[in-house]
Amino acid sequence: MRIGFGYDLHLLKEGEELILGGVKIDYPLGLIGHSDGDGLTHSIIDSLFGAFGLPDIGNHFPDSDPKYGGISSLALLEETMRIIPGSVINIDTTIIAEEPKMSPYIDEMRRNISGIIGIDESLISIKATTNEGVGPIGEKKAIACYSVCLCDKVVRL
Repeated sequence: MRIGFGYDLHLLKEGEELILGGVKIDYPLGLIGHSDGDGLTHSIIDSLFGAFGLPDIGNHFPDSDPKYGGISSLALLEETMRIIPGSVINIDTTIIAEEPKMSPYIDEMRRNISGIIGIDESLISIKATTNEGVGPIGEKKAIACYSVCLCDKVVRL
């Protein structure tokens, strides 16, 4: 068994789309990023790489490479699943955002992620909380995401 932890934070900006877990969320601000800025999926990817002692998301999908410009983070998750040497048992995540409310979008996020990872939706937890008005997240300037995963390593001889 292997455990991995991931974290991501992106600033919010007018004129950008807000995408988390592959879901476009109706909100006047969006996350700034080289790809689609999907911090939830980015944190999951980093937790998966971490579980197997692999370099982080920036090493695998560098923002200096134009082919990743504007790419769907779900496509990056698909590629991550081809890279990691094992299978996912479960994932637990938390989105920290003052706004908008995430509850209307969580089921779709879980479906998107479970479909790519290949585990039942019930094995993916996505929770949301606020930062109680503290710091850039509390001031509605950023959104952060944490993820932890449990994986099973494939033994290769």
